Order: sequence, then C-alpha cells, then structure tokens
Amino acid sequence: MATSLNTKRTIIGVLSVVFLIILLMALWKEVQHAMPDYKAAPIIDEGTRHCVSCHGEKGVGKVIVEQWKDSKHAEVGVGCLECHQAQKGDVDGYEHEGQFIATIVTPNDCAKCHAEEAEQFTNSHHADAGMIMGSLDNVLAEVVEGHAAFMDDANPAAASGCWQCHGSRVQFQTDENGDPKYNDLGILMLDPKTWPNTGMGRINLDGSKGSCSACHNRHHFSIAQVRQPENCGKCHMGPDHPQLEIYNESKHGINFRAHREDMNLDAQPWIVGQDYSAAPTCATCHMSATPDQPVTHDVGDRISWTLRPKVSEKIDAAELAKYEAQGKPLPEDFLTWEQRRKGMKNVCYQCHTKIYVENFYKQYDNMVNLYNDKFGKPALALMKLLKKEGLITPIPFDDKIEWTYFFLWHHEGRRARMGASMMGPDYTQWHGNFEVADRFYMEMVPEVQELIAEGKKHGKSAQADRVAKLLDDILNSEMHKWFIGKSDPEEVARRKAASAEFRKRYSQ
Repeated sequence: MATSLNTKRTIIGVLSVVFLIILLMALWKEVQHAMPDYKAAPIIDEGTRHCVSCHGEKGVGKVIVEQWKDSKHAEVGVGCLECHQAQKGDVDGYEHEGQFIATIVTPNDCAKCHAEEAEQFTNSHHADAGMIMGSLDNVLAEVVEGHAAFMDDANPAAASGCWQCHGSRVQFQTDENGDPKYNDLGILMLDPKTWPNTGMGRINLDGSKGSCSACHNRHHFSIAQVRQPENCGKCHMGPDHPQLEIYNESKHGINFRAHREDMNLDAQPWIVGQDYSAAPTCATCHMSATPDQPVTHDVGDRISWTLRPKVSEKIDAAELAKYEAQGKPLPEDFLTWEQRRKGMKNVCYQCHTKIYVENFYKQYDNMVNLYNDKFGKPALALMKLLKKEGLITPIPFDDKIEWTYFFLWHHEGRRARMGASMMGPDYTQWHGNFEVADRFYMEMVPEVQELIAEGKKHGKSAQADRVAKLLDDILNSEMHKWFIGKSDPEEVARRKAASAEFRKRYSQ
C-alpha cells in the first residue's frame, strides 16, 4: 500500500514539474511577444567558438559573425560547421584550421536540416534557371553583347549580368596539371569567371542545383527579409520581366507599402488572413501558407500560365506532351494547371470573394489569349516561314526583323501578359499592349514586306510569294483587317458616335 502511495506521489510530482515547465515556457513566450526587440543569446559550441575567434575579430569576418549572431540559426545553435563542414572526398572541401570545410553552402548542405524545402526547391523552375545557357538571352550575352576574350575565356556580359540571377556553373582554379589551386591560407581558389555568384539556378561544385542564399541572404537568413517584395526584385524587374514594378503599381503593392508595419513579417508560420491581412507579397501568393495549404519552395506550384515564351501555354503543357509521347503515366505528384490554379485561388480567397476571383481569372485568361491569337501566333508563324524560305539567315540577331520580333514577345509581350497576371494596368496597356501593337504594325509588318521585295529581287520569288500570302492572310483576318482599311462599317459608325459623345462630355 505504501509503495502504491509513493508511486502516485512520484507521478504527481513529475506531472507537476512538467506542468510548471510548460507554464514557464508559455509565460516566457508571452514575455518575448511583449518585447518585440528581444533576441535570444546565440548558442556557440566549441567549433563555432574557434571560427569566431578569428573571423569575428575585424573586417568582413566580423560583419559575417555579427550577422550570424542576429540570426535564428544562432538562437538554436546552428553554427559555422553545421553549414560549412564538408565530407571527406567532397570536391569542394579543403583542410582549414583542423576542419574539412567548403566555402560554398549548397542546397545539399541545407537539406541536412531543411530536407523538404530543399527537395521542393530542387524540383522547381528556379533551380533550373541556369538552363539559360541554351536560350536566345544567352546568345545575346555571349555573342551579340559580349565576347570570351577576357580573363581567360570569361564572358563579362554573361558573368556580371545573366549569371548573377540565373546562376553560373561554379568552378575552381587549377594549376598546370589541372589540380585545384589553394591560396597561402590553404583556401580553395574559386574561379573568378564563375564566382562570386548567388544565382538562383547555380550549378555547384558538389553537383547540386541552386542557391538558397539567392533569397535567404547570408548570414542573417532573416525570414522577414525573404518575405518582402524587394527580395524578389533583384531578378524579377526590368524591361522583360518587371514583376517588381508591376507589383508596386498594383493595389497589392500600394497596400504593402502603406501597412508594412502591420505585416507581422517575423511570424511563424505566417498564414495569410490569420497572421496578417494588410496586403500580400510575392511570397504570400507563390510560396507562403494559407489556412488550407502549407508553405512551398516550388514557386511554380500555383502558376497556371507560362508567360515567358513567344506564345503562352498552360504551365503543364510541355510536360504532358512529353509523357504522352513516351506513353508513360503521369507521376502521382504531377500538378495539372487546373490544380495549380486552384492553389493560387485559395490564396486569393483569403482576401477576395469567389466571384471577384473567378472574374479576375476570366479577364486574365482573355488577355493572354488576346496576345497569343492577335500577335503571338501570327508573328511566330511569319518568323518561322521567313527562316524556312531563306529570306532571313539561321544566325540569331543578324537580321533587323529578329530584333523587332524579340522586342515584341520578349519585352512588350511579356509585360502585357505579366501586367494582367498581377493587376498592373499600366504595364498591361501602355508598357504592354500598346507597344506590342506599335511594334507589330509599324515595324514588323513593313519589315516583312521589305524582305518579300528583297527576295523577289534576288531570285527568290516563289519563297517571297509564300511569305506574302501568309502576311496577306494575317492582315485580312478579323483581328487585323482594320489595318488595311477593311473595318466593318457598323463598327466604324459606332466608334465615331462614341468619339463624338466623348468630346461633347469634355467640351462642357
């Protein structure tokens, strides 16, 4: 009986201690919440202490150490070696102060703690950004704009431009025998042609794709920083992909700037509609959690159209065609464009009504289809036929019309489509549709006509006639016949009446 009583007392005592610990932890969280500037002291193990003893003294090392001390990593005891320690045999590893380390921290390293995030990222389009090597953009950088006659075959236009967003294929310097070179401190010498680089699709020495620090700026790795739209603006800006500018123009961007202090950017897990409601950021729509879906590091999971190419298609079209051609069943985790759109709509529903969201997508789809049908497909057909018939050469960018066409789809056409996707009306209209139309009618059509005339002069009459027929068919079609004076008379009369009414309204 006494033993049973003692056992009960022990159990009650243990439970009391556990309850007290839980209570103290809850109270401590409340205290921390009441002290927003509170920062836990960094946990510094012996390995990190040794690193900090040198790198934390002065200069760049001191800055890095201070950034790390201010990070969540430091709070939980993730120090220098947890990220930088390499395995014996790693191609990028070297001996340093009694440790075998690597300079570049890759997704393989981050995956030791963040396995799900690393896998999602590796499967994303971001991780394949280095595939630009085979694109027209890369032809521009390496052939048209740049040249390899600098710094032992480096190409400055690509290395300092394209690769800083898309990623380089990192290499190390080698000696005359092809072996890795090290400096006086025993540090592996990375090739300045390819490093420094935090491009999203970087190909690392360990074979992994991508760079987590493209978004998560080292060594702070601040979650508040990575959730802000400026973070994406390093790459997603400019004349051919102005997502940051479009966001800033939109009501979403206006609200974010007006209510940044209400965004609760440090919150975990940062669920829209619960942790914040002032505005969405890029991360909100493309990555972050909602009450119904978790965070994803595959930024394409919620995208239904691809707006980059000459003619837009649903995001899964190429993959579907590949599986169909091979006669293979779709993988279980394959996301159709409908499923991706459902995921994005789920984000929208946290702030907007269903009818609002549905109607927005109808407007967006109509805009993409307008670009495709009126300009994208006809312009592409003309360019293909010009090349097939030998009226332009196979060499990229050596014919004027190739520049005209590149501007039409790569710059203006993207802006029109992207503006519609992110509710930026000025980018849809004046930076987009207007410039697409101007480029098509005032430059591309006359240049096609000039090439037809040149072809006939130089013994290519049959080829020129085939191009002329295609152009004639395009200009006589419903969307373009206005340009050759064949507008429907009733439509002309209706527009004339509307114009008179407009002038009357503003003359009073």
